[in-house]
Amino acid sequence: SELDVLMQGLDQKYLFSECAPPPRTVYEQKLFALMRCSGRAMIGAVSDAQASMQEYREYIESWVHEIKTPLTAAKLTCRHLEPDSRRKFSAELAQIEAHVERALYYARVKSPEQDCIIRQTALADIVSQAVGNHRTLLIQSQMKIETGDLDFTVYTDRKWAVFMLGQLLQNASRYRNNDSPSIRLTATRCGRQVRLTVSDNGIGIPAHELPRVFDRGFTGSNGRSRGGSTGMGLYLCKKLASFLDLRLHIVSREGEGTTVTLTFPAKENLTKL
Repeated sequence: SELDVLMQGLDQKYLFSECAPPPRTVYEQKLFALMRCSGRAMIGAVSDAQASMQEYREYIESWVHEIKTPLTAAKLTCRHLEPDSRRKFSAELAQIEAHVERALYYARVKSPEQDCIIRQTALADIVSQAVGNHRTLLIQSQMKIETGDLDFTVYTDRKWAVFMLGQLLQNASRYRNNDSPSIRLTATRCGRQVRLTVSDNGIGIPAHELPRVFDRGFTGSNGRSRGGSTGMGLYLCKKLASFLDLRLHIVSREGEGTTVTLTFPAKENLTKL
């Protein structure tokens, strides 16, 4: 019917009463008036919710920038401590910074189009920045970093890609084994795409938990036993990867290690340019 076609053509279904043809009978007029009143109330509720989300996002971003000042002061203070205490405090501060960063990206992932700039970027620079951002954690974990060929150009948002790679480095450090822990980063070309592989020799993920690692808040048995896991890192990676047209794939064998593959799209296949 005409009304069905109208409803199917609307992106915002709650606008139906504003677009429907005028009623004919008294009953239809009364029903139509109630529908329009209900629809306008819904529009108001949606507008209020959107404004509230925007306010929350802006507050989180402001809070993150403000908290960086005392964190920087704390890191400077650590320099005057004796070596053992300095290492301990530096490790804790690094964890705080990681949690703060995840909070920022959790706020941004709700409206990624407002914060995304996709451009040509050197993959080696992304890897170098991510490793540098987590140098303290990697040193504390005695994690050996090995790199293969990274001389590729990718099309992505640099800061988001650095954040995603940082989450993988944090996971590798948290779930490392105690015998020569290492992580290897190397890239290959696959047609017009570039594939970055991040492999560690850690404790791995149980097979029955692997399908859930990208779920929001999922920590798994390893996260519960080792502590410190929020279950948000891989969830955010998956959300950001989806927006960046970037394929994210993970394989793991318990007791042997985990490999995460990030496949960057070819320029002509990007939907955000």
